Formats: sequence, C-alpha cells, structure tokens
Amino acid sequence: MDTPPWTTGIVDGKNRRLMSQQSAAFLDLAGQALWRARMKTLRTRAASGRAGRHLITRHAIEFMLDRLAGGAAPEPHEQAIAALAQDAVRLARRLPTPARSRLREMVREGLDGEATLVPLFHLLRTAALQRARGFDVHFAGLAGERHDLLITRDGMEAEIACDVVSAEEGRDVHRGAWVRLVDQIDPDLQTWLAAHPGRYLLKLTLPQGLRVADASLPALHARIRDMLASQRRSDHDEAAVLRLDPLMLAASQAGEAGLLRSVREAFGDQAHLALTNAGGSLLVMAARAGREDEISAAIHRRLAAVAPARLSGTRPGIMAILVEDTDAREWRGLRERLELEGEARQFLTRQEARAVVAVSCCSRLELFAATGAAPEGELRFRNPNHPAAKAAALAPSILSSI
Repeated sequence: MDTPPWTTGIVDGKNRRLMSQQSAAFLDLAGQALWRARMKTLRTRAASGRAGRHLITRHAIEFMLDRLAGGAAPEPHEQAIAALAQDAVRLARRLPTPARSRLREMVREGLDGEATLVPLFHLLRTAALQRARGFDVHFAGLAGERHDLLITRDGMEAEIACDVVSAEEGRDVHRGAWVRLVDQIDPDLQTWLAAHPGRYLLKLTLPQGLRVADASLPALHARIRDMLASQRRSDHDEAAVLRLDPLMLAASQAGEAGLLRSVREAFGDQAHLALTNAGGSLLVMAARAGREDEISAAIHRRLAAVAPARLSGTRPGIMAILVEDTDAREWRGLRERLELEGEARQFLTRQEARAVVAVSCCSRLELFAATGAAPEGELRFRNPNHPAAKAAALAPSILSSI
C-alpha cells in the first residue's frame, strides 16, 4: 500500500481533504447509521465527570475519526490513525466478499458496548510495520485462519497472532472503578469541605481491590461518606483502610499540578489520585491496592493461554501484544524496569511457547506514534530456543529490541 501523503510532511489543505475523505470512507465500513448511533451514545456518556473523560480516552479512535471525517484540522497523533483507517479502506476494496464481510464485522464489533476499535487498529498497524520491514503480508485471519497475519520474506513464512491485553488485568484497583467512585463521592466531598475549610489528604488502602462490577464500589462510597459525616479521621476493616489527614504544608502551598506531583512522589506511580475543590479548600484522595500491580505478569498469563490456540505450530509464530488501559508514565516504567522483558522471556521458556519465535509489545503510544513511544515502534523479545530464531529472512521482525 502507498504511504499516505499526510504522513510525510505538513498537512496542507489538499491532504486535509483527503484525510477527511478517507476517514469518512472508514465510517462507511461500519455503516453511517451505526456510526451516528455510536457517537451519539459516546457523547452522551462523555458529557461530564471524570468517568466521561476516562471514556473519551478509551474511545479516542472513534472520536478522532469522527472529527477528521467532519473536516477538522488533524492533531499530530491523529495522522497515524488516519493512515491506518486508509489502510482498512484499501484492504476492504481488494478483499474477496467473505473476508471483506469479516473486516466489516470487526469494525462493528469494535463499536459495540464497551468494546473499542483498538484491536482492529492494532492489527492494521502490525501489518503496516511488517510491510515497512520488507515482508509481504496476508490477512490470514480474515480468511478464516486462527492467526491474524501471514508474513513472507525471502522464502520464509511466519504467523502473527495479534492480541490486546488490558493492564486492568494486573491491577486490583481498576481505573474505571476509581473514576466512577470519585464522581460519586465528589458532591459529598464538596459539601464536607464547605463545612470544614482547609486542605486534606484522604488515603485509601484497598486490600481486596476495587472493580466496577463489585459491590465494594457503592459500599466504599458509603463508608467514606459516613466517616466524614461522623467526624472520624480513620476507618478500617479487611476490605479498606481509610485515613484523613491535613495536607503537609509544603504540598498544600503548591498549585494543583505541583500538589498532585508531590502526592504522586509520596505514594508512587501505582497510586490513583483525585482532587476535589470547594472554594479555597481542597481534598486529595490517594488510593492504592494491598499489593503491587502485576501488569507484566498478567501479560505472561495471557500469552500462555492464547499462543497455543492462535498459532498452528507449523510455521514460526509471533505474538504481537498491545497493552491497553495504560498511560505514558506507567508504560515508560514497565519498559525502564524491564518488567515486560522479564515476563516475556520467562514465557518463552514454557511449553506453551514452543511455536513462538518472538513476542512483541506495544501500547497506544506506539499506535498513535506519540511522543515517548518505543524507538522501533514496539518492544521485541526473540526466543533463542526456536529453530527459526536465527533465520535472516525473519530478523527484522524477531530480533530482540532490547
């Protein structure tokens, strides 16, 4: 496929119109009626609160494509998504009818309920990476195979299975549940602050975690509200430890951004933070689980479960993982601490990895070609025990990036 003209320089008026046309053509894959209904639902749900902002982040691709199809000026990170949307449109035009129907189904699946378009765009981006490395790429999954892509170079073939793993699988306190709790408790906190002027820190330790579907979310809301109403400064049981303290003077004198940075430094990268203002008073909530997050371990478990089912074992296999529901700070930490490398290399020693010649990991930073993305567009870990590990034809896609 040709390189979209807007990815090679400044987006001028002509390229902007082309980008708008290609984005609109992608919307046609879903069907205009379905797309309009989806965007109406998302806009309604995103109208207010932290949960609304969280939803906008999760469904960023839909909002980007809708903006671009309407002729809006593209932001830099939107150009990568527009290029992948163009890939999808071109792919649909050349596919036979059954495969084209499956592609349309994938688009529609990404627009249903809590699903997103990230899995489809991860597939499209993985294919684009392989083409850029000199491979011929066949969308085998759209033809009914278990693996998603079949790549070929210099007579060598490899299968690629694309998968998305939510970082929430490695957290006891889920971000979706946290933002929902904060939205629910915020009016109570504002009322309390109006009656108790000052600056406070409410610390929550949650040994049993916090999840959207759990009864613990409304129960925790009630406990915080009751603790404040009864003038208590602490409350604890096996499910939660709550403590309310005045903010340290050095932190309370800082602006909001500096204040949250200070609290982040005190509680660590894994803490969930929220700030409530009421006049000149404020309260910062800081929540942590009872144990460290295990995002990389969750990826390891997912690899072990998925690889045997997705790869045939008759060709070298690559597991291409996108780590979803993580932010730039967390993704950088996972890379710098070599946690992803450690768990990936442990997986590659297991029996479930016998068909896997390499594992690759990326996040939305790489998907959006954003600042802070991995230098090669992904992290890669080669399996030195696989028979094809030293195959020169596969080297661009299997050589370890670390």
